[in-house]
Amino acid sequence: MQLGCVSRWLRALSARTLAWLVVGGVIVYVAVDVLLRFLRPDYSLIYNAESDYGRGPWYWVMDLNFLLRCAFSLAACLALRRSVGPDPGVRGGEYLLATWAVCSGLLAFFADNPEGTPTTASGIVHLVLAVIAFAGVVIGTILISAGLRSDPVWRPAATVLLAVAVAGAAAFLLLGTAHDHHHAPGGLYERIFLGLELLWIALAAGYAAARRPEARSSARLITSSAASGSPG
Repeated sequence: MQLGCVSRWLRALSARTLAWLVVGGVIVYVAVDVLLRFLRPDYSLIYNAESDYGRGPWYWVMDLNFLLRCAFSLAACLALRRSVGPDPGVRGGEYLLATWAVCSGLLAFFADNPEGTPTTASGIVHLVLAVIAFAGVVIGTILISAGLRSDPVWRPAATVLLAVAVAGAAAFLLLGTAHDHHHAPGGLYERIFLGLELLWIALAAGYAAARRPEARSSARLITSSAASGSPG
């Protein structure tokens, strides 16, 4: 019953409203991460992963942030779908972005294993979910950005989005190199990676929110005419 109400509420929201909710969600997420830095000053921004905040007295704050990341990422998928339409060049990326969202939410239920602590089943599941989430958002954002370049209205923004997505992929590869090195600044690499992916989501949502409704209608008309082969 409650899920049905939530589903109807989401369907009633416009693409612009969803997009602004995404931007607000990203801002709150970053603010909570900054708050956790002051709540847990014993953790290093350079060496400790963000997930390490999910252990200790303030674990529930990080868990709520994981759930928030899930929520605004799913909202971003829905906003893009409503703003761009059923574009096959974008759809695959949207599914991968949704995978990142779902796995981000599941991280809240499986605490990680901070470096130097015993390996647990929960920590292994957390690591697997994180790898799936990170790979999903890296590939998904690149696919969506590349697909949006075929949309005349989105093309200027798509170029910027693609640059951010490629930078995020480079940061992901850099993070991977730190996994087997105990003294590598893995926490710093992860924060750069997450910052770039969150920036991508905020930029995509911000552009979707800023687009004029008439521009969306014109773009769809142009696309439909081109697909049917009818003259302009």
